[in-house]
Amino acid sequence: MLPLIALAGLAVFVACAIPAATGQIVRWQVPAALSAGFFAYSLWPVLTIGPLGFWTEHVRNAWGVQIWFDLLCAFGTAWALLAPRARAEGVSPWPWLALILATGSIGLLAMLAYVLRRESIPR
Repeated sequence: MLPLIALAGLAVFVACAIPAATGQIVRWQVPAALSAGFFAYSLWPVLTIGPLGFWTEHVRNAWGVQIWFDLLCAFGTAWALLAPRARAEGVSPWPWLALILATGSIGLLAMLAYVLRRESIPR
């Protein structure tokens, strides 16, 4: 059931990324809510298995390593696209990089929400 819930969250995120008739695209609240929800869920495995429990899954077999590579490629792509937008808004990306390295997608979604929020403020 949890993978289907995650897929539904992704579907909402993608749907919000498609420009609406008003020209609005992803509002910052969507990635903020996804970040908060993923953080809340992630507390359970971190507290029950430990903060490095993910590593066992990524080195278990070839599929685990493939998933690890896929996550690293996705992170690199997202960082390459988001860091310049953050800089353009006067946001230093380096503290965000530390958060992302420590929390993965939780930090990346939080950074996206923050940058989108900054972009939505009229100048």
